[in-house]
Amino acid sequence: MSIGWGVAILVLVLLSGLAGVWLVLRSRNMQIWILDYLRRPLPDAGGKPVHVMFCFVDHFEPMWKQADLPTQRARVDRWCRDYRELAGRHRDADGRPPQHSFFYPEEEYAPEHLDKLSALCSEGFGEIEVHLHHDNDTEANFRRCIGEFCQTLHERHGALSRDPASGKLKFGFIHGNWALDNSRGDGRWCGLNNELILLQELGCYADFTLPSAPNDTQTSTVNSIYYATDDACCPKSHDKGTPVRVGGLPSGHLMIVQGPLSLNWKSRRAGVMPRIDNADIRRSAPPTPERVDGWVRTGVHVAGRPDWIFIKIHTHGTQEPDMDTLLGEPVDAMHRYLGERYNDGQRHILHYVTSREMYNIIKAAEAGEQGNPGDYRDYVLPAPRASWKGGRAA
Repeated sequence: MSIGWGVAILVLVLLSGLAGVWLVLRSRNMQIWILDYLRRPLPDAGGKPVHVMFCFVDHFEPMWKQADLPTQRARVDRWCRDYRELAGRHRDADGRPPQHSFFYPEEEYAPEHLDKLSALCSEGFGEIEVHLHHDNDTEANFRRCIGEFCQTLHERHGALSRDPASGKLKFGFIHGNWALDNSRGDGRWCGLNNELILLQELGCYADFTLPSAPNDTQTSTVNSIYYATDDACCPKSHDKGTPVRVGGLPSGHLMIVQGPLSLNWKSRRAGVMPRIDNADIRRSAPPTPERVDGWVRTGVHVAGRPDWIFIKIHTHGTQEPDMDTLLGEPVDAMHRYLGERYNDGQRHILHYVTSREMYNIIKAAEAGEQGNPGDYRDYVLPAPRASWKGGRAA
C-alpha cells in the first residue's frame, strides 16, 4: 500500500470517528452547550471558606396526568405531611431547615391545594412561586393569566413578595416544557418571542427554568447567572447574556439563574459515554454523594465572587414514581451528606435558601456585600411571610 493510500485511510478513520462523536452529541442536543461547558473554568475561592447556597425548586403539578381530585389531594397531603418531617431533621449553618420553592402552575390552580402549601410555607419550610404551561399564546392572554394569578397567590394565599420601593408584586418563574421565550425548535409550548420583556413588566425578578438539557430548549450558556436582553422579534433571547458580576451595574433585563449542568463520568451510558447531570432529582436520578460533589464543583457563582456558590436543583414533585425518592431516604441522605461534607464551618458553609432568597443573595454579591450571605436573604425583596398576620395576608 502506498503512503498516499495510508494517509487517505487514516483521514477517513478520523473523519468517521468525528462523525460518530457528532451524532452522539446531536442525539442528546449536546452540540448546543458542550463548547461553553468545556471552556468555562472552575471557580477558585483562593483558600477562603466556600459558602454553598442550596436551592430546591419544584415544578409542582398536583394535576399531573389529569389526575382526579382525590389523587391530587393525596399528592399534596403527602408533601405537606412528609416534607415537614424530612426537613425538620436538618439544619444549615444559620439554623434553618431545607427550603422548598413550590413553582405552582397557573393552569392548575386549586385553592385548597395552595391553602395547604401556604400553611407549610408559613411554618418556615419554603415559598410559593409561579409556573406556567402554555402554547400558541398571545401577549394579552399572558398578561392576564400571570397578573391575575400573582394577585390570587398573594391575596388568597399570602405568597409572593412586594417590592418595597414600588409596591409591585414580584415573582420567580419557571416555564413549563422548558420553552422559555419560545425556545423550542418546533415553536410549541409558548408562542411569545417577547416573553422575557413581558415577564419583567409583570414583576418577574428572575427565571429559574434552566438547565433543560437534553431538551433543545437548553441554552448555549451554561452554569451561569446572567442578564438576558430580549429581542422581541426572535425566540430564545436568553441563549446568551451579560454575567452578573461584583461591582457591576444592575441591569434592567431579566436575570437568568441556572442550575448546574455537567457530565458525570462515573455514570456512563453503555459503559462509555458520560451521562448528563442536569440537576434533576427523581427515582431514576437520585441525589447521590457523587452528584452533590459535582454540583459543588461546578461552582455556579456571581463573577468575582467564587467563594459564594449557588446550587439550584429541580424536580417534578407530585409524580408518584418519584415521591419515595423526594420525601424518603434518598433526599434525606442528601441532606445528611450536605451537612457532613459541606457545613464544617472551615472549608464549606451551607445555607438553605428559597429561590427569592437566592436572588437576594445574588444581588448582595453584585453590590459587593461581604460577610455571611445568609444575612442577605431579604436584601432586595422581603419575605412573603412578613405580610402575614395570624395566618392571613395583611
